[in-house]
Amino acid sequence: MNLAAIDIGTNSIHMIIVKIRSGNHFDILMQEKSMVKLGVGVFANNLLSPKAMEDGVATIKRYVQLADQYGVDDIIVSATSATREAKNGREFLDRLIHEAGVSPKLISGKEEAKLIFLAVKEAISIKKEKILVLDIGGGSTEAVVGDKNQVLFGHSMKLGVLRLLDKIGHQNALNEEEQEALKSQIRQAATKIMEKALETGFDRVVGTSGTIRSLAEACLEKKDNPSPESVNAEEVQLADLIKLRDKLLELPPEKRGEIPGISANRTDAIHLGATLLVELLQIANVKSLTISDASLREGMIIHHIEKQKLPIGEENQGKNLKEKSCFWLANRYETELEAKKHVSGLALQLFDQLKHLHQAGDQERSMLYHAALIYDVGLFIKFQDFHKHSRYIINNSQLRGFTNEEILVLGHLARYHRKKGPKKRHKRFKKLSAVQKDQVRLLAGILRIAIGLDKTKNQWVQNIYCLPQKNQLQIQVFSVENVTLEIWEAQRFSDTLSKYLKRDIKIEVG
Repeated sequence: MNLAAIDIGTNSIHMIIVKIRSGNHFDILMQEKSMVKLGVGVFANNLLSPKAMEDGVATIKRYVQLADQYGVDDIIVSATSATREAKNGREFLDRLIHEAGVSPKLISGKEEAKLIFLAVKEAISIKKEKILVLDIGGGSTEAVVGDKNQVLFGHSMKLGVLRLLDKIGHQNALNEEEQEALKSQIRQAATKIMEKALETGFDRVVGTSGTIRSLAEACLEKKDNPSPESVNAEEVQLADLIKLRDKLLELPPEKRGEIPGISANRTDAIHLGATLLVELLQIANVKSLTISDASLREGMIIHHIEKQKLPIGEENQGKNLKEKSCFWLANRYETELEAKKHVSGLALQLFDQLKHLHQAGDQERSMLYHAALIYDVGLFIKFQDFHKHSRYIINNSQLRGFTNEEILVLGHLARYHRKKGPKKRHKRFKKLSAVQKDQVRLLAGILRIAIGLDKTKNQWVQNIYCLPQKNQLQIQVFSVENVTLEIWEAQRFSDTLSKYLKRDIKIEVG
């Protein structure tokens, strides 16, 4: 069996084609990498540029043709930070469906971290130890702690070489003031997450990704490493990385590429990547870094192989029959359950705080909670129209504990969690009873806002405070991170609840 995995990163787009052997083992048949730099400008204006989208679509179309030549049985496609955070990210994914014939999955930072760790476990010998894996991408940096059996902690930081480049605003050498501002920005974004990693505990740090491997190769070239272009399980000293960072920060872009190990297509931001890596290692209080050539795409392959035999953990078994049924459905169709629990928490905050306005009861609250756990199961089938696929799966999965009427409403809530809200002219909606229509309008309206408040899939919005006024509802959002995109998305999908409550809705930072 041959499989292909395409990783649509912020900096580059990779593809790996493998032949599956026994267990989790596979032989790599070919690898491709294109430095599309999809994320250039995204973190300044939250939009993928027309050129980046064209280049991205063309690259993936070429990859699909290559995969077909190798006779692959399936192509797994994942998109990460730049696509998550771009307002037109969904438009880009839609184009891939129509023009390249693939069904991409938009993965969260936490899911990305777990997949990367899965790959590293197969590439690096882990004995009786815990490791911290760092992966520096174009838009985000993943930090994940685990041992050979499990992931203990995983998080994504809003730090990446293209994101930092957008913040700096130029590719030239940095003066001392700019360098200090850069280090301060990195520490502000990284310290909280890295402290949690330190609390979890680890015995060594492993680095992966193109940026880290390029920096490692440059250090190993200087040490006369016999094969620096093939870096796995090699160790790089922090002192050498600091020297390399200082040199890169002083050089203009055209000179950075003259350093052995630094490729010309990384010269725009490699100095920022070096600064980021050094700061993270210093926070982690380590003196060396083990390098791994494993990456997200290998993790995607391993996960694909294992997905039919993945057990549901005890923590996901549910408190009652309805919850158990939803957890089972979410796991069966590979929904990221922890993210859905977060969305359900936001939805219930809205429901409870607005109870004096909508007067709905426990039955509606229960349906809202359970709908929030399973609204996107249709992604398993295809991204295009996945809200409709979700309704089909929910209606035909024989969820235990629910009445037929409740399942019908749950299916409609999945159908209306995105795109257009419920309309009288919609054939299936028209067939609902008056009570059911009322439930769908209210609960879909709340669900759409809750989902919008986790647009970047980082679970940054923790609390909501509703301030009803005569003709307006003000929703204040509380987070320690910048949640501009989450607020924009929630505001965009507030129309259904606004119409139901007959009030204008304004969503803002609290």
